[in-house]
Amino acid sequence: MSAVPFVHVVAGVLRDAAGRVLLARRPAGRHLAGAWEFPGGKLERGEAPAAGLARELREELGVAVEAAEPLIRVRHRYREREVLLDVWEVASWRGEPRGLEGQPLRWVEAGALGDEDLPPADRPVVRALSLPPLVLVTPEPGGDPHAFLARLQGALAREPRVGLVQLRAKGLAPPALAALAREAVALCRAHGVRLVVNAAPELALEAGADGVHLSEARARALAARPLPEGLLVGVSCHDAAGLRHAVALDADYAFLSPVRPTASHPEAAPLGWEAFERLVAGLPLPVYALGGLGPADLARARAAGARGVAAVRALWEGT
Repeated sequence: MSAVPFVHVVAGVLRDAAGRVLLARRPAGRHLAGAWEFPGGKLERGEAPAAGLARELREELGVAVEAAEPLIRVRHRYREREVLLDVWEVASWRGEPRGLEGQPLRWVEAGALGDEDLPPADRPVVRALSLPPLVLVTPEPGGDPHAFLARLQGALAREPRVGLVQLRAKGLAPPALAALAREAVALCRAHGVRLVVNAAPELALEAGADGVHLSEARARALAARPLPEGLLVGVSCHDAAGLRHAVALDADYAFLSPVRPTASHPEAAPLGWEAFERLVAGLPLPVYALGGLGPADLARARAAGARGVAAVRALWEGT
């Protein structure tokens, strides 16, 4: 394959008071002209991504970035060039966004971003934006489903940043798991939270869940995405091969673990943050860091390229 130019691009996700996301249209005569994109531009030589983001949004939109954090870094090869798209969520800024370079701007409902004419490299960004910063992985429910659901409700009330729950109950027979999942789905939806089931995709559908979370072994047995778009597909991964297979399955997200030692899997060698960052760098898939982590690790995880943190004990017990 012949070499093509490499471009490092920074882009910002800006939301208005209604939660809509700002898009800018690429001008005529440029690569992917006419497509809508998250505003930003090329990094200058030697420029740090945060500084480049602030400069680009000042020059392009006339706004001053006050606070921003990494969202996802996507590496994508077009025919004409290879792009590293370094996307940041802009939490606050000063000024009113204007198209200072003559580019049209639009505020788009977050749920409608997938319907827009976006460049291919922006598609994983849309998936990342649809996912929360924290995922609660439940412990085994034991023999008292009512006590389990009460604990789940308490965990959701305690940490409002949890937007997704993975129901993990490998000790339950499928009929009992489906029954528990139906009750857990109703509870989660009352909190505005989605739930995926760590089980066969068919059981997730039967329970009316928001999707399925595939174990490493279950994912390896599949050659294609097991559920349609609109339902979530997550995959547990432990190495580069697992992550590549999650991308091939067109999964919506992956877990990568263990980042730190865990009491549940003391035999598993921890990756550490440096290895985690290398494995997810440029991956066109949102990845959660899992293993010995909790909400206090969220900023470190985001800096390493994670969409967020998945946790069992820290979110279940509030420790």
